[in-house]
Amino acid sequence: MAANKVTRSRARKKVPFRRVLSFPQTKGKIIADVELSLSSDYRAVDIRFQDKTALTLSFEPCFRIAPVLADWKTGDCKLLKRWKPVLS
Repeated sequence: MAANKVTRSRARKKVPFRRVLSFPQTKGKIIADVELSLSSDYRAVDIRFQDKTALTLSFEPCFRIAPVLADWKTGDCKLLKRWKPVLS
């Protein structure tokens, strides 16, 4: 009897607030070095390739506010309304 073969879909699962970015220009490049830079005014990951190109990912701090209205009259949280999160 043949063994059952398990296959997985390459489709990405839809997750709320998830955004996936691709960088097709970097496909096939060989990484030479990865550097993490952290200072008070600059945060980045620099991915350097053997062909002397680099992909730099700069990070900026932000706030995520998730508004919720709840009723606590009974001592337990009863959710009345939830709004979409707001990003700064």
